[in-house]
Amino acid sequence: MASLSNGHSTSPPNPNPPSVHIKFTQLFINGSFVDSLSGKTFETIDPRTGEVIATVAQGGRDDIDVAVKAARQAFDFGPWPRMPGSERGRILMKLAELIDQNTEELAALDAIDGGKLYQWCKTVEIPSAANMLRYYAGAADKIHGEVLKMSRQFHAYTLLEPIGVVGHIIPWNLPTAMFFTKVAPSLAAGCTMVVKPAEQTPLSALFCAHLAKLAGVPDGVLNVVPGFGPIAGAAISSHMDIDKVSFTGSTQTGREVMQAAAKSNLKQVSLELGGKSPLIIFDDADVDKAAELALIGVLFNKGEVCVAGSRVFVQEGIYDEFEKKLVEKAKAWVVGDPFDPNVQQGPQVDKRQYEKILSYIEHGKREGATLLTGGKAVGNKGYYIEPTIFTDVKEDMLIAQDEIFGPVTALMKFKTMEEAIKSANNTRYGLAAGIVTKNIDIANTVSRSIRAGIIWINCYFAFGNDVPFGGYKMSGFGKEHGMEALHKYLQVKSVVTPIYNSPWL
Repeated sequence: MASLSNGHSTSPPNPNPPSVHIKFTQLFINGSFVDSLSGKTFETIDPRTGEVIATVAQGGRDDIDVAVKAARQAFDFGPWPRMPGSERGRILMKLAELIDQNTEELAALDAIDGGKLYQWCKTVEIPSAANMLRYYAGAADKIHGEVLKMSRQFHAYTLLEPIGVVGHIIPWNLPTAMFFTKVAPSLAAGCTMVVKPAEQTPLSALFCAHLAKLAGVPDGVLNVVPGFGPIAGAAISSHMDIDKVSFTGSTQTGREVMQAAAKSNLKQVSLELGGKSPLIIFDDADVDKAAELALIGVLFNKGEVCVAGSRVFVQEGIYDEFEKKLVEKAKAWVVGDPFDPNVQQGPQVDKRQYEKILSYIEHGKREGATLLTGGKAVGNKGYYIEPTIFTDVKEDMLIAQDEIFGPVTALMKFKTMEEAIKSANNTRYGLAAGIVTKNIDIANTVSRSIRAGIIWINCYFAFGNDVPFGGYKMSGFGKEHGMEALHKYLQVKSVVTPIYNSPWL
């Protein structure tokens, strides 16, 4: 490994990463891989080098229309919504087995396409996607309504029915994980769907579509159309024959999705959007452990995660000690090729994101924040950025307000719990928050006071299939994970009948 002057280290890209076989680059519609109707393609880029990995079919509005027609046919006349839940569950279990059998290939696709750590994907992220399928497979035959007590003359009950054709728009930061976060519960509910993966990371979604067919998902139920947001994504959002759209991405794009849905057929919308999550560290915290949490909170997945703890508030009694520890840990953080098992941070997903992060770093300097470490690109090839820590950050600075989506931390000092709560809530976002303290009263008070969808106490990134996740405020609405996610793809129908033989008539 080549040592850098600031203590970071890097390793050159591996030209022959393990198990990377680009098998599927066409659209997947109605159970088959097909070219786009226009014949257009786009290049997907290796962020380790900036070089082309493969040329992928570019779905447009007409392709989305064909995919929606296939999904509508499969929903209105096909077996999937009418199939016993146990049978849908069996197919989802089979798909989970196929994910397990192809874990290394999926991990390699996400590493080469998105710059994600291969070892992490192989051991955690891809197996977690398989387990998410198993979670919803177990729920597929437990979807039922209620019997309702009405007046003496009527009997009533509710049915839970699949909502219909769903459009899923997937982000690029967690390609396989987010694919199944959306696809698994909607499949279990009996929906059919059109999925648009991010244009930066389409490869694993197409591979998963292939595995779904092998598992027995009927043709037309799952369609995958790579393409660009303003074209393919907009076509999904505005399509008159899509009943619901589920989007994860930026707040601005979420607005556009919602507006398009409202202007078309008033389809239901769920949005998981941006975040600027606070991590609040109190004086009684173990400083070393707190620094470790803060580091992971912003550097996990190279900061390309919506819940990144990018605003770190530290109580004044331990601030200086904490700052020193955090800088030491950041300087020891290994940046380099994501296929190297010793590397802790790979490249940013693409050139655009890389340049955006570097521009925010420059903006932080101009605003008067103090750069403690990092702040520069790593190497002369690929999209690597040093772990970056600012102090002397004011709450109205751009680096404290905007979602940077990169390895950049804003450190701020506070005196009292009340001040910390006010500062934590001083954001338009409300996705997640972390609290580090040994005092249960502080933990309870702060967790109830912060307006965010998930609060972690003395931990961070503690997700689970059964733990609902979603935002407050401009971080969106609608939950992923848990049974709440399943119910996003169901609608309630009430059925009322008279009781003609009632003795009270």
